[in-house]
Amino acid sequence: MSLSLKVLSRGREMRSRKSRSNLDWIISGAEITPNSLLDRFSRAPSPARVAQFGLGLRRVGSAAASVSLSASSFFSESFAFSAGNDSDAMGSRHKAGGFGQVDLRASSTAIVGSWFHVPELAVRDIVFTVPLDYSSPDGSLITIFVREVVAVGKEEHHQPYLLYLQGGPGFECGRPAEAGGWIKKACEEYRVILLDQRGTGLSTPLTSSTLSQFTSAQQQASYLQHFRADNIVRDAEYVRSRLLPQGERWSILGQSFGGFCAVTYLSMAPGGLRHVLLTGGLPPLGEGCTADMVYRECFKRVALQNAKFYSRFPRDEGLVRSIVLHLEAEGGVALPSGGTLTPRVLQLLGLTGLGSAGGFERLHYLLERAWDPRLVPDAKIRLSHTFLRMVEVWLLDFDTNPLYALLHESIYCQGAASKWAAQRIREEFGDEFDAVKAASKGEKVLFTGEMIFPWMFDELNALKPLKEAAEILAEKEDWPPLYDLETLGSNKVPVAAAVYYEDMYVSFKLSDASAAKIRGIRTWVTNEYMHSGIREDGPRILDHLFGLLKGSTLFGLGKRVNINVSADVVPSCWRLASLH
Repeated sequence: MSLSLKVLSRGREMRSRKSRSNLDWIISGAEITPNSLLDRFSRAPSPARVAQFGLGLRRVGSAAASVSLSASSFFSESFAFSAGNDSDAMGSRHKAGGFGQVDLRASSTAIVGSWFHVPELAVRDIVFTVPLDYSSPDGSLITIFVREVVAVGKEEHHQPYLLYLQGGPGFECGRPAEAGGWIKKACEEYRVILLDQRGTGLSTPLTSSTLSQFTSAQQQASYLQHFRADNIVRDAEYVRSRLLPQGERWSILGQSFGGFCAVTYLSMAPGGLRHVLLTGGLPPLGEGCTADMVYRECFKRVALQNAKFYSRFPRDEGLVRSIVLHLEAEGGVALPSGGTLTPRVLQLLGLTGLGSAGGFERLHYLLERAWDPRLVPDAKIRLSHTFLRMVEVWLLDFDTNPLYALLHESIYCQGAASKWAAQRIREEFGDEFDAVKAASKGEKVLFTGEMIFPWMFDELNALKPLKEAAEILAEKEDWPPLYDLETLGSNKVPVAAAVYYEDMYVSFKLSDASAAKIRGIRTWVTNEYMHSGIREDGPRILDHLFGLLKGSTLFGLGKRVNINVSADVVPSCWRLASLH
């Protein structure tokens, strides 16, 4: 069997090219209307209540259509919004005005901003009010923030919609400052919707300070349980039903965790989707909690990335050992803004440094600033303030986006607890990732990757107040389902996925197994990009995925190497039979 696989020079790290440039919810049988939501906001809210919802809300529009939540099986084809009760209001929008106008009569909980411009793009902000828990619509409310982005001059043009689902969990969409990258390419044909997933950005952001409003860890955990992919999909369908013309579906682009959300979308509400594009985002599909198998594969890949890093920068091997031994001897070193740098906190630098294009170089340049020079012969050796500050910057996401750490393992859970899977699996590798033992023996100190460990809630200042809530979430067993294998196995939505062969964050092996369970998926396996491919070369990746959807592309363009292998060792996602 002859296959085509992109191969770059073996003498260097494989990197990408740079390029800069009626709504029927099937949940609970409860009934909710936009007016009933707003009625609750008409009461004078306390400052804490306003803060809880992230944004002050005001009544917009006059008439609102009711939204019924009918009881049925959670995973049902009718889960997707039919917009039956909203038909008159949604239809009036398209009779009365141009494309892209949001009819506030269809959703009196929407706040729509005016268009503003950045170079070559027109942008506007829209805020929706939704239940925290869709099965309890009379409970707390949260805000969902989206940005609509079009090419300048196309504000009123009829174009299909493309929803972008950001990686994470726990990160908001980037803020467009100019036309470039994948957004510029997408805006040639689409109206792009940038969704701040619940709990991030301007969608009722969850930070250490907002979560401190709760009086107990149990309250925090009870609130946090509603911020996974299932509810992100519900939010997306809520937005789609109000923003798009009646009955119109949209396409979605999911990067990394955003791809996981997209597969949940395929399971829960395929009727709302035209096409699905995935970049480094095929989730593991299995029963219970799949975190154990994820981290077994992840640690293996991280070990390989460490070997490649030290092969590129061999002098860093001794430098890292000296830093680890110094930290151990000092009992840790205080970081400039609080907290302590310990050997295992140092290892966390691998999360950013080992898995994305240019990461090796950035990690090397960070390490070269480790030590203060000795100006006086007998002066005590010290780690430099510059180095310590740079380490803090690398770890800043845990400060600004703690949802990433709090919910990271739960994204793999369905009806089972993770029980700190990354820590348990790390222990299966013995001393391989023990920094102090490795340094003491003169061996390579291995950085870690995308793993969350329980001790991080002791050693990272931003996470310390959330330790008890994290423990509760790690032991939680009754997580609702995220995927429906029967629905995925009979999928009718066109799906195209970029699968990165050397992805440190999303295992190629597990992605291949998942692809075999999604009917009709077309996959592009490449080693030209790492996990950050959409950021580094977004236009080309989108072109390739659109080509897969149109049936015009099977393998990558550019240099080809034919590899003759027997069919039984070829990953299933490379076989033509799987490209049905």
